[in-house]
Amino acid sequence: MSAAARRMFFWTPRILGILFALVMSLFALDVFGEGYGFGEAILAFLIHLIPTSIVVIALLIAWRWEWIGAILFGTLAAFYMGWSWGRFPLATSLFISGPLSLIGVLFLFDWMYRARSRMP
Repeated sequence: MSAAARRMFFWTPRILGILFALVMSLFALDVFGEGYGFGEAILAFLIHLIPTSIVVIALLIAWRWEWIGAILFGTLAAFYMGWSWGRFPLATSLFISGPLSLIGVLFLFDWMYRARSRMP
């Protein structure tokens, strides 16, 4: 494949992972409109950033080891679907688990492409 395809396979899951983490972190900002005191709001904000932190850790691992990233993002998607099943409408669950699944598949494609390009 061309250099452009190689760059696309490398950067697409990473950029989508960063964008997904940014979107997830926006959900944490809702605590500042709940009427908490300053200390309570900061604590609630940090608690709401835990899912984003998990995604960022998975992304950091996946940056180096794509196959582990594929497993991590797929596992996160499956875990969220299992956890949210029956609690939220399906569309809401897919809003979170869909991008996680897509990122996992893209990391898998990147790993497969890199493994194939290293073969003699």
